[in-house]
Amino acid sequence: MKALVVAPHPFFTPRGTPFSVYYRTLVTAELGVEVDLLTYGEGQDVVIPGVRIIRIPRIPGTRNVPVGPSLKKLVLDMVMAVWTLGLLLRHRYDYVHAHEESVFFCLAMKPLFGFKLVYDMHSSLPQQLANFRFTNSRLLTRMFEALERAALRSATAVITICPDLAEIVKPRIQNPEAHFLIENSIFEAVGLSGGLNGSAASIGMPAMPAAPVVLYTGTFEAYQGIDLLIDAFARVNAQRRDASLLLVGGTPAQVAHYRALADSRGLNGNCTFTGRVPPATARCLTRRATVLTSPRVLGTNTPLKIYEQPASGIPLVATRIHSHTQVLDDEVCFLVEPTPESMATGILDALSNGSRAESVTRNAMALYESRYSRPVYEEKMRGLLKLLG
Repeated sequence: MKALVVAPHPFFTPRGTPFSVYYRTLVTAELGVEVDLLTYGEGQDVVIPGVRIIRIPRIPGTRNVPVGPSLKKLVLDMVMAVWTLGLLLRHRYDYVHAHEESVFFCLAMKPLFGFKLVYDMHSSLPQQLANFRFTNSRLLTRMFEALERAALRSATAVITICPDLAEIVKPRIQNPEAHFLIENSIFEAVGLSGGLNGSAASIGMPAMPAAPVVLYTGTFEAYQGIDLLIDAFARVNAQRRDASLLLVGGTPAQVAHYRALADSRGLNGNCTFTGRVPPATARCLTRRATVLTSPRVLGTNTPLKIYEQPASGIPLVATRIHSHTQVLDDEVCFLVEPTPESMATGILDALSNGSRAESVTRNAMALYESRYSRPVYEEKMRGLLKLLG
């Protein structure tokens, strides 16, 4: 079986590292599919046996593609459509695996080439237009809603990454057996081209604050609740002067903004920013932390780290919002309300209540093994390939 994976992402850059695409493609190839992966020109190639990575040209003015909808992505996706057409003219593919918005132009090409189409739905694109405040045009939003419905009706198979998206798909898909909920729940060392694997030795480690360390890793977009976490930690620091807050991620401008906020809260000696680091560095820092946090305040999709954190063996404090509670409950983490007071209470509890911290981490690790581990992920992918075969 031969597949074309169309991934409209800056593939492996500090700003855009689509692990969902990487692991989906990795496991597909391991299960015996020959894969061509088409992606943006920006980024570093990774080593995936059985996969040929094809990049569109680097277009001037389109570097540092932001998260979410943007004019840069629109330009790059137009080029992606042309390259997809060229590959389909030159090669015979059994199926095309289209990630996110690439499904729209792949859907238009499906009748011409007769391939089976997999729609990998990372998010609801009409929701993205609203969440990222890309447009106020109701007409444009309705157009994307219609395109999304058409893709769900016509795709051979649909993959969703969290229960919230699954609920959107269920009433719209014609064949319920063609829907696969496959969470982005595996995380392994990424083999970079040139023989590097992103180990701590090869990339260097930022200085780790003195324990106990409260850690956040991820983007610094507004919906992640970094300001909430800083305000909460100011309350924690008033009672636990020995604790430190380590924030991993963010652009230089975002780091400068939140560092000023931390300084204004009197945390300049107890709050450390690393900026963006490679994924392997983030994982090393995670293993050394005392408490992990996810202060997210908006969103419905479950982020990748919410699967990785329960498997870490370190207690997690997370806000009680739908993005988290699709996976987490009070048995597996310290769930708190999305307020500084509640998050501070949760962090202090995780730092001081050793018996509960041990209980939630044990339960979290058991949950991961039973529902989200590598063998579970592989079995779901086998089901998808059986449908396509």
